[in-house]
Amino acid sequence: MKMRPHTRTVVGYLAAAGSFIAASDALAQTTQSVARQWDEQLLSAIRIDKPRPPIHARNLYHVSAAMWDAWAAYDPHADQVFHHERATATDIEAARAETISYAAYRLIRWRYSISFNAATTLPVLDSAFTAMGYNTSNTSTVGNTPAALGNRIFETIKSIGLADGANEIGNYAASNGYSPQNAPLIFARSEINMADPNRWQPLAFSFLVLQNGIIIGQSVQDFVCPHWASVAPFSVRRADTSRPYLDPGPPPMLYSPTDPQFKNEHEQVVALSGQMDPTDGVFMDISPAGFHNNPLGTNSGTGYALNPFTGAPYAPNVVKRADYARVLAEYWADGPNSETPPGHWNVIANQVADSPLLVRRIGGQGPVLGTLEWDVKVYLALNGAEHDAAVVAWGIKGTYDSVRPISAIRWGCTQGQCSNPNEIAYNPQGMHIVPGVVEPITVASSAPGERHEQLAANIGEIAIRCWRGQPAMPSSQIGGVGWILAKNWMPYQKNNFVTPPFAAYISGHSTYSRSAAEVLTGITGSAYFPGGLATRTFPANAFLSFEQGPSQNLQLQWATYYDAADEAGISRLYGGIHIQSDDLTGRVLGSRIGKTAWAKAQKYFRGQVSCPADFNASGSLAVDDVIAFLNSWFAGASQDPTANPADFDENGAVEVRDIFAFLNAWFGGCT
Repeated sequence: MKMRPHTRTVVGYLAAAGSFIAASDALAQTTQSVARQWDEQLLSAIRIDKPRPPIHARNLYHVSAAMWDAWAAYDPHADQVFHHERATATDIEAARAETISYAAYRLIRWRYSISFNAATTLPVLDSAFTAMGYNTSNTSTVGNTPAALGNRIFETIKSIGLADGANEIGNYAASNGYSPQNAPLIFARSEINMADPNRWQPLAFSFLVLQNGIIIGQSVQDFVCPHWASVAPFSVRRADTSRPYLDPGPPPMLYSPTDPQFKNEHEQVVALSGQMDPTDGVFMDISPAGFHNNPLGTNSGTGYALNPFTGAPYAPNVVKRADYARVLAEYWADGPNSETPPGHWNVIANQVADSPLLVRRIGGQGPVLGTLEWDVKVYLALNGAEHDAAVVAWGIKGTYDSVRPISAIRWGCTQGQCSNPNEIAYNPQGMHIVPGVVEPITVASSAPGERHEQLAANIGEIAIRCWRGQPAMPSSQIGGVGWILAKNWMPYQKNNFVTPPFAAYISGHSTYSRSAAEVLTGITGSAYFPGGLATRTFPANAFLSFEQGPSQNLQLQWATYYDAADEAGISRLYGGIHIQSDDLTGRVLGSRIGKTAWAKAQKYFRGQVSCPADFNASGSLAVDDVIAFLNSWFAGASQDPTANPADFDENGAVEVRDIFAFLNAWFGGCT
């Protein structure tokens, strides 16, 4: 039987008082490992490429797997993901650094050689590589040197990537025959026509600028990666390959039993758009004491009584509601520097690693790890989860092809109102009347001095009270809130961006973020940020780019990774990008994805991929493994199967056949 040392990972945490601060304000910085340096290089490459989240998530995962395979090559027990080869060296740490660097450098360079700003990215990568003392011309895969091994790892992953369903050779163009059902919306005009108002509608721009500032010019959106359900995942599984992974069923839809929900959730987006006025006098406590701590898939949390690390109450953090809404929408829009949501969670994970309050114990238990071992394990688990989040979310997006609020709100309000057949503008296909939010324009409502006075020429149409759009001088003006014609509604976004180029359901932000939160909770052994508090400060009138603001200094605060993830999800409603079903469904599926990825990553750490029946990771196969498996199997009915190791065949269900699968593995021994 194959033997390996046993490290038990039981959830726990070594407490330390204090609070976690974002990297820019960190109290202490650790020396960066070589894995961290290449992760930072990859994030830099992402920031100046086109913001295509599933593609960047895949690159983050594959580079993380390359670095893990390089590290694990020098460990006699850990399992590798793509490239299976053992190596020895007199100076293992130096060999690991060299192998990791060759594998990561070559893979990042390969993937971003066709990026939008390759002319900038490639020289930077070359410079970083040579500064480490390595040779950019050494591409040899022959021999037992660390460099040759790193090059072999790259070649293996390069080959796998060309056949994993992403259509890398075609620059990730849709390979499933997708075409939009609706003609483009020229959003600068008031007219809207849709062949199917439940389906995604591309936007037509006279001058498109992507979220990270890349200028495209005149353009019509193409759906980014509608074929992503076909991409090979890290850990998620599906029994029916004709359906997307973790298929949650369709979103709310017009002309269906969920028609009222569809309308209600889009009306909620309008109402949130109406909360963007910093002069409205509304304040809220956004501290962990008054906010967050939501049960999964809800926004019903009531906060935390105490910081579990300090034992003291969280101090109130009262801010203007409009400042909170606007900062939230912009901060989480695509990551702080447009490294896209999966990259943003790498930034957060790196900030956690930099905290002097973090003790690097897997699951909060066991030996303290060095920075390199910690980093390669975090990146594999985190970016495996982020890649799976993309496979799941974009698979669902491609399947259900759901409409974005920019089209749904304009189209629905153009039809009229469906609340009162005796009222003006009645049409069963229209939106509900929501007093103070969505209203028909009448003779009375548009009379001099009344709320719709400026819309008197549009009697019989629908008005909404919302953000009035980006001002002419965003650095010194605000758009404000007021009544406008609904057919002219704009989400809280820049005029030259408006909405991402893919369907709404489910929210990628929500799925990525909850997946990451589950992994960080698992690997640190606590749902709480180090010290029980993470913060991000935004100075008055020096952060917002869509308009001036925030009007006062504002600090976002999170007790747990889940709080940050929930806030990323809700930010997309404030930003007019998603409805609640997109967000909450993404959170629920993200939780499953993150737990599954964390369970899978631990198998690689423990060597349980090649020795799956070593159920208790003791390093040998014995009757104890059978007992441990059966205990998990009998508990399976009361546990999430995606997080239950008794789901031995990883199909999302704990079944009798899992017993047979385990016993076959047990009798079969280890590979």
